[in-house]
Amino acid sequence: MSIVRGGFSFLTTGHPMIVFEDNEVGRLKKEIFDASEEEIDRILAEYEIPSPPEIGKGGCYIQTTPRAVNVEKRRKNDIVLVPVGTTENHGDHANSGLDTFMASQICEGVRRYTAKKGREVNLALPPLNYGGHPYHHMGMPGTIMVPQEVVTETLIYVMLGLWNDGYRKIIIVNNHGQLWMLETALQEFCKRYQLPGIYRVMDWHRAVREFFIPVTREDSLETTFVHADESETSVAQLMFPDMVDMKYVRDAEGESFLPGGHFDTSVDPWRRPHKWSEGEGHFAIERKATPEGVVGKPSLARPEKAKRPIAAILKYLTLVVEQIHEAYPSGKLPPIEKLTLRDPDELKPFLKEPFSDGWKSVFELPAIGPFTKA
Repeated sequence: MSIVRGGFSFLTTGHPMIVFEDNEVGRLKKEIFDASEEEIDRILAEYEIPSPPEIGKGGCYIQTTPRAVNVEKRRKNDIVLVPVGTTENHGDHANSGLDTFMASQICEGVRRYTAKKGREVNLALPPLNYGGHPYHHMGMPGTIMVPQEVVTETLIYVMLGLWNDGYRKIIIVNNHGQLWMLETALQEFCKRYQLPGIYRVMDWHRAVREFFIPVTREDSLETTFVHADESETSVAQLMFPDMVDMKYVRDAEGESFLPGGHFDTSVDPWRRPHKWSEGEGHFAIERKATPEGVVGKPSLARPEKAKRPIAAILKYLTLVVEQIHEAYPSGKLPPIEKLTLRDPDELKPFLKEPFSDGWKSVFELPAIGPFTKA
């Protein structure tokens, strides 16, 4: 059913909290939401999900591919996906690299699919195997906390290096509670260097949050996404089952000191006034309340419950890549003069393909503006 309000059209579902905007993105999500289990399996097969992790497989990542081949790929598609995770305690039953492998294996699925279509997207190895964390993770064994400035500066210089190598469309795909740090890195990169390009940070689970709301369907999750819970464990069981051992599983719940309804859970499914990251002190830190490393009920996990959310993010991320590629094929960018305060003529040598005639490296780029790092 479609409803129109104030000139906007929305696609409704049988769940009062799940509504999709009537545009290409919303229609895609609605199609996945309504798909049969057989159709979901067909989508996952197109992306070859599940598959073993490809981080160490030749030809999958920029860093595992001969340079000459990378150049050929970039000339066809200069979009790069950068999966970002962390090292974090996810309970006795799961691996501490879970966030990294979720993000990387989703990106790998998109790479396989786009390769079959003749427009293979590029992948960069995860730059943050040890990520930043919210305060309430302090002191948890198995959780390695990196200072925020290290996280942001690492991402800024990863973006700069990729841009210098001709990858001027950069999509950072995140799977951890450090989103504000990645947004800071993206904004600071743009202010510091004022280089034209297309840049995005995406919390993949938030991008398809509708699929983490429990519905009355056999393959639905019974709880919404929190931490090392039913959602994350189901995804791990689907994507990398050999890294999970359910004989060690324990459920646990956090402890709050104030009435609920103000702060949302990890993927903001309930549209509450606050994101989870917008406060501390109203609930106990993890080490005190949930030393199990779990917030939720991983005991409810089944790989089948993760199929629809994973199908949704694969299709959505593919749509993002295809829309960018169609509008701006390799080597093309939106209007340069509308993206930067730099002189477009000054930028011309920097925008050329690396090592082509007249090309200049960004490390020769003149500093500009008040945000230039000394």
